[in-house]
Amino acid sequence: MSQAITVQPGQVIERILTLELVRVTERAAVASARLRGRGNEKAADQAAVDAMRRELNKLPIDGTVVIGEGERDEAPMLFIGERVGNKNGAKVDIAVDPLEGTTLCAKDMPGSIAVMAMAEAGTLLAAPDVYMHKIAIGPGYSQGVVDLDASPEENLHALAKAKGVKVNELNALVLDRPRHAELIAAIRKTGAGVRLISDGDVAGVIFTTMPERTGIDIYMGIGAAPEGVLAAGALRCIGGQMQGRLILDSDEKRSRALQMGVTDPNRKYDMTDLARGDVIVAATGVTDGGLLKGVHFGKGVIETETVVYRSATGTVRRIHAEHRELSKFHLD
Repeated sequence: MSQAITVQPGQVIERILTLELVRVTERAAVASARLRGRGNEKAADQAAVDAMRRELNKLPIDGTVVIGEGERDEAPMLFIGERVGNKNGAKVDIAVDPLEGTTLCAKDMPGSIAVMAMAEAGTLLAAPDVYMHKIAIGPGYSQGVVDLDASPEENLHALAKAKGVKVNELNALVLDRPRHAELIAAIRKTGAGVRLISDGDVAGVIFTTMPERTGIDIYMGIGAAPEGVLAAGALRCIGGQMQGRLILDSDEKRSRALQMGVTDPNRKYDMTDLARGDVIVAATGVTDGGLLKGVHFGKGVIETETVVYRSATGTVRRIHAEHRELSKFHLD
């Protein structure tokens, strides 16, 4: 059982140990990894949600889920507005994607992760579970090199100039969706390359921060808003630029957004609008991928790999854990 931690107001992020957050994503990852390759997306997602909720409710926080998952497709969810933690600590915002890449997990394909972010109350964008236009690049560029309202061609030429390379040396990451056909064609027309991914755009945005390792220079396209906030939280910790705009294309979506405080449905959010203040993001691999190794079930031991980002200190920690108290992963 985790040791109790006393958290004083104003010391929320300082006093919540990194390992406490790691345990949350580790448990979600292990629970869903038991269903890898079984072809049941909802069962894997439900296992991750249940495990993440149990661990969150052990933490000494008064947390509110401001970015949840599941509204759009009626999947199991940690729902927006849900209170988590033991309510004895200070108030924090929580953003979760208990199983990013449910299809990847169900098919045992690379790149599925369990991910969450925690920040001081009122600092993460509260928005309904809708889609979002996104653009992101890694660190090392002057502010405003790329812009969500510019064309793909303009953004790629500006990025190439800032990087000191030719456009045909750039690679863009885009979700493989029919809605992106024109975007993909526009990128390729410039001579830049396109890497298509089936799922997993939190990791996709993070890939832009290490182009020498991933080969990805820019993320472009439409993905889910929850993943947008989580990705912005990670970029706040490790550097980069990101812009997003919610797609509120119906009266019902605009009404839901208004109830959550979104008064301008066309607002272009930058990275600090999406995630302000001190943010911690933790992600644990479910299946092997470019960002993290997946859960490995060995004889008498379960191995996990987690990456933890913190904006206040700019630290990135990679944690390889061997879990031998296997009963906890079955019974908690």
